[in-house]
Amino acid sequence: MKQKEILIISNYFPPEKGAASNRIFSMVRGFSENNYTVSVVCPLPNYPQGRVFKGYKGGFYKKEKTDFGKINRLWILPSNSSNKFVRLLSMLSFSFSLTLFLVFTKSPKKIIIQYSPVFTGFTSVFWAKLFGKKIILNVSDLWPLAGLEMGILNKGMYYTILLKMERFCYRKSHLILGQSEEILHHIKKIEIDKPMFLYRNFPDFTPPEIVEIPNEKKPIKIVYAGLLGVAQGILKICNEVEFTKEVQLHIYGNGPETEKAKSLKKENIFYHGELDREILHQELQKYNLGFVPLTNRIYGSVPSKIFELSRVGLPILYFAGGEGELIVKDFNLGWVIPVNNLKEFQLFINSLTSENLLEFSKKEIQKTAITNFNFRTQFEELIDIVDKY
Repeated sequence: MKQKEILIISNYFPPEKGAASNRIFSMVRGFSENNYTVSVVCPLPNYPQGRVFKGYKGGFYKKEKTDFGKINRLWILPSNSSNKFVRLLSMLSFSFSLTLFLVFTKSPKKIIIQYSPVFTGFTSVFWAKLFGKKIILNVSDLWPLAGLEMGILNKGMYYTILLKMERFCYRKSHLILGQSEEILHHIKKIEIDKPMFLYRNFPDFTPPEIVEIPNEKKPIKIVYAGLLGVAQGILKICNEVEFTKEVQLHIYGNGPETEKAKSLKKENIFYHGELDREILHQELQKYNLGFVPLTNRIYGSVPSKIFELSRVGLPILYFAGGEGELIVKDFNLGWVIPVNNLKEFQLFINSLTSENLLEFSKKEIQKTAITNFNFRTQFEELIDIVDKY
């Protein structure tokens, strides 16, 4: 059977860690296993540290051959600065590299474009449309709306420009993938007749064997594993919530607030650094609850940690609002606390006991995740749709 070709453009890709990188890598592997030769275009790895990784420094372009196709890593001016101008400059630098690549390099007819960031999406869609490509837009966040809700952006001329860029991307795409029902609903109000597909951020890994922790009187261990950024609000929670002797919070990850996490000195809160994903999945077995927080309810956002934690069998303590809250409730995955309500969160911590943990079986949660959050089943549907374009 003749191999088909597809190009995937993303701002994040391994060896970078995190939900966005994992999502795109799973997609690449899925296409590769379904008779596609895949080319990836991404920046030189730099996220979330804001500097190019060791082994990739000193060049403007790096090409790698892989078993699925090739990876084209382009120059970027990396930054994880909180300064809006510096962040904008970083995004524009990759857009510049992306423009040169798309103009001067032959690419497949089908292109999947990861949106957001807005500038990556807009640049990719603009040139793909100009060269007559079939554009599949994978929308994981509703920027610039998400930026407005997180307090990163304000309404004004810049916000209006971003809105126009967002709508251009929707209008010029042939197929739109959305990671939540809210995302698809938002886009349908703009592009009523656009073909769409709900493509959840389901993880693709072999679930570990469940290790049930005996119900003994010892500290209950809550674990957070993910990005340490302002939007997640881990440092805010650590500073404003008191964890009792019976309840501990353990933190894994990296990001803009890493140094603050390292220097945090508070009773019953522990920072363990960053682990490779496979090792982390085994490490998570030591804990009683998986923690999923956001500082604000972000329309369209469904934290991928819901699917990751439930696949390893951890009951979820959900503190992020939105569509994710409904998923946790509907599938009986754990406890839900109103987003950003630190008073309710403190009351929950104060009242949490070993007996409460009996409400949710790790094995049942993992069984639910394997049945309902199945990457392979979802990807088979996606392949059927993409093959038509």
